[in-house]
Amino acid sequence: MHRKIRQIVEGMPTSDGAGVELVRVIGQPALMELDPFLLLDAFRSDDPDDYIAGFPAHPHRGFETVTYLLNGRMRHRDNTGREGVIEPGGIQWMTAARGIVHSEMPEQENGLLEGFQLWVNLPAAHKMDPPGYQEHAASKIPLEQRAGVELRVIAGSTSQGTRGPVVQPLTDPLYLDVRLDPGVTFEEPIDASHNAFVYGVEGQIMLPGAGAQQPIGKDQLAVLEYGERVELKAGEQGARFLLVSGRPLGETVVRGGPFVMNSRAEINQAMVDFQSGRF
Repeated sequence: MHRKIRQIVEGMPTSDGAGVELVRVIGQPALMELDPFLLLDAFRSDDPDDYIAGFPAHPHRGFETVTYLLNGRMRHRDNTGREGVIEPGGIQWMTAARGIVHSEMPEQENGLLEGFQLWVNLPAAHKMDPPGYQEHAASKIPLEQRAGVELRVIAGSTSQGTRGPVVQPLTDPLYLDVRLDPGVTFEEPIDASHNAFVYGVEGQIMLPGAGAQQPIGKDQLAVLEYGERVELKAGEQGARFLLVSGRPLGETVVRGGPFVMNSRAEINQAMVDFQSGRF
C-alpha cells in the first residue's frame, strides 16, 4: 500500500542560539513531534546578520542532534575536546545521551548558510549512555543514481542496496536527500511500522499513488500515513526533497529546553547535573 499524506505543515519562523533566524517545522504547535523525531529546523540565509552569532555553548541530554549542511561551513566544539567543521553535504549525527555541552558556530562571515537540524529521540533505556558522534563528509555519503533520480543516502539503505554511513539500530532511521528531473517518479519501500515525512527543498512533488492530493512545495513538510511504499513525482521544474523515517519509540516525552527525558524528575535532575558541572 502506498503512503498518503496525513498532514502538510508550514514552518514557523523563529530564532534560536544567539539569535539565528530559522524555520521550525517539527517542534511547533502544528506538529510538536513525530515519534521518534522531536524537532526539525531549517535555516537558509545569505545575510550574515541572520546567522553569524551562531549557537554558543549549550547542553543536551536524552536525544540525538543531526546537522546536515547544504551550503556554508559550521564549526563545532564540545566539552570532551572534540572539534571539527561541517562542510556542504556533510552530516554530523551527535548522540548527546547522558549529556554534552557543545557549540555550533558559522565558519564564514558572508555567503549562503543552508541546512537542517533534526532531533531524534533515544529510548529511556539508552538516554544515559555515553555521548558519541557519527560524522561524515560529503565524500563519504553514497550517491545512488537511477533514471532521472539522484539520491544521497545518509542513513539506512535503499531498495537498490545503497547503504548510508550512519547506523542507529535504536530507531533504524532512513535519511535520503533526493533530486528528481522534471516529471520523474521515485518509488521506494519504507518499513510499514515507521513514521515518515517528506520535506520539500526545491520545486514541487506529488504522491501519484495516493490519489488526488495537494503538491508538496518548497519548505513544506508532509507527514505520511502508514504504508509499505512511498511514490513521489516531480513537477515540471524538477524537485529536491528529504525523505526521512524512523521507528517510533512509543514512550512518554517530557521536554525541558535542551533536555528530553521521560519524566519531570529526570528533567530536573538534568538541570541539576548541568549546573553542577556533571556533563
